[in-house]
Amino acid sequence: MKLFAINILYKGTNGKVKKLTGSSELSSFGFFQRSSAQEFMDFTSKIIVERTNTSQRSSVKEQEYVCHLYVRGDSLAGVVISDDEYPSRVSFTLLNKVLDDFSAKYPAHQWPDAQENSLPFTELAEFLQKYQNPKEADAMTRIQSDLDETKIILHNTIESVLERGEKLDDLVAKSEGLTYQSKAFYKTAKKTNSCCVLL
Repeated sequence: MKLFAINILYKGTNGKVKKLTGSSELSSFGFFQRSSAQEFMDFTSKIIVERTNTSQRSSVKEQEYVCHLYVRGDSLAGVVISDDEYPSRVSFTLLNKVLDDFSAKYPAHQWPDAQENSLPFTELAEFLQKYQNPKEADAMTRIQSDLDETKIILHNTIESVLERGEKLDDLVAKSEGLTYQSKAFYKTAKKTNSCCVLL
C-alpha cells in the first residue's frame, strides 16, 4: 500500500481548475521519471476535478493507480493518488481532514485569485508521511484489522469444534455442569437452527 500524492485544487465558476498546493512521495519512481510522474499526477488531478460535480466524491482507477477525489460544495477539491491496494475509506478520511485544515488556514475568498501552487501548506507532507501506513494513521482501519484477526481465530475455533460435532453432543448430554433446561435449550436450538451445527 502506497500513497503517491495529495493535491488541493480550486474549481472556478468557469469550470477551470488550478492546483493551489500539493505534496508527493515519488521515491518509488526512478530519478529521471520523477518529474514526468509529478506532471502526470498534476495533469490527472486537474482533469478529474474538472469533470467531477461539486459536492461529489469518486475514485478513478488507471492501471495499478487510483485517484480518490472530493470536490466540496465550496469548489475546494482534494485528490489523493495511491496504489490500488490502499483503502479508499482511509483516502476519503484523509481528504476530509486535509481540506478542513487547508480551508482553516486559507479562507475561501483567497482561492479564486490565488496563482497556481501559490498557497504553501507544509502540513501536506506530514499527512502524506503519516498516512503511508493506513493502519497506523486511521483508528477505524486498525480496529477493522483487529476484528478481522479475531474473526479468523474464531472461525478456526468453530471449525475445530465442528470436526468433533458428535462428541460435542455427547459432552452436552453427559455434562453435570449443565442443567436440564440448558440441555433442552441446546437440543431445541439445534433443531431450530439446522444451518448451525453447534446449536
